[in-house]
Parts: sequence; C-alpha cells; structure tokens
Amino acid sequence: MESHRPIRSFVLRQGRSSNAQSRAYKALLPEYSLAYQEDFLNLDAVFNRTAPRVLEIGFGMGETTARIASQHPETDYIGIEVHSPGIGSLLIKIEEGGLKNVRIIQHDAVAVLTHMIAPLSLDGIHIYFPDPWPKTRHHKRRLIQPDFITQLCTKLKGGGVLHIATDWADYAKHITTVLGNELQLTSALELSCASRPRTKFEQRGLDLGHKIYEWVFQKHGN
Repeated sequence: MESHRPIRSFVLRQGRSSNAQSRAYKALLPEYSLAYQEDFLNLDAVFNRTAPRVLEIGFGMGETTARIASQHPETDYIGIEVHSPGIGSLLIKIEEGGLKNVRIIQHDAVAVLTHMIAPLSLDGIHIYFPDPWPKTRHHKRRLIQPDFITQLCTKLKGGGVLHIATDWADYAKHITTVLGNELQLTSALELSCASRPRTKFEQRGLDLGHKIYEWVFQKHGN
C-alpha cells in the first residue's frame, strides 16, 4: 500500500550556528525545551503555575519572542521552531533575560498542534512572517491553509487571539481569504498590533520596500 508523506511548510536549511548559538543549544536546550510527544502537555506542570498561554509558530531567531516574554512575565510562551541556529539564538536571549516563561519545541508545528496542544488550552497564537513560498507550484506548502486555521481554532479558548503578519502581498491576499472564511473567528484589529516588536526579518522586508500586512482575529465565545 502506498504511503503519502504530508506536505511540509518548511525545509530544513539549518545554516551555520555561531559558536555562542551552538553552546547555548547544547547547554540550555534540555532546560528550556519540551521533547516531542504524542500526548497533550500539562502546561500548568510545565510552567509550574496557572497563567495565560501563547503559542508562537516559527519564531525565527527569537528576538520577538524574547522581547514579548520579557514585557509580559504574567504570560507563558511556547515557541515552535525547526532550525537549530534560531533556537540557539533564543536560548541566549532566555538566559540573558532570565526568562522563566518560555519553552521551546523543535518539531513540525502541525504535529505539535495535533498531538501536544490540548483543545481550548491557548489564549493566543502568533505566526509572524511564515515562509511565503512565492513560486506558484509551492503554494501548497504555505502554512496558512483553511484546515490549519480551523485546527488552530480548536486549540484557542473562547476570546483567544490569532495574530499573523507577512510582508508578501500575494500571501496576504490568500491569508485574508482564509481568515475571512473561518466562521469561528472575527476580525479584532482594535486589539492592536502596536505591541508586537519588529523583527530583523521584518526590517529586511521594509528595507526592500515591502508592505507589512497584519491580522488580529479573535475566536468567538468566552
């Protein structure tokens, strides 16, 4: 019987880690990471407290994650990333900032959502500048798809917030359509995008003349 591999929204282009990133990855990952498992996490046990919980998918080099976590110590953050240099970079920032409210999962986001994140357990989800896969033949690899957004909604509590940003106009049109068709969500831009720190990736896009497109949607219910 033929098996079908799932379409992935990423390619493992690890690149080279700096010496500091490599040291942090080896020394700090056991303390701040959560191993992939096919069982829902007990987030109260993970963070040793009950608090609002936000999931960030694809945190890149981690500068935004660390700044938001530093600004909001009352909230716990779970960051998903597959690239080791970026994980090492965030680990450096966690140590430098003394951040106790961040945990990292190095695995495919769809699998993590399916098997590790319990329904109705998140107060927010951040997806900042996902890979745009600009070539038409690669559009199927784009992370933001109708089924994926519906899956995210199952993990959000009522009133939970989904915050997405991109600097690719074509991807922005697609995202607008997908979010507009998800009946569990309503636009809530009034909740403000101003608190999101600008990433290096975002600044690179701005320097190239790209426009930033941003969405804040809220799940129905309390």
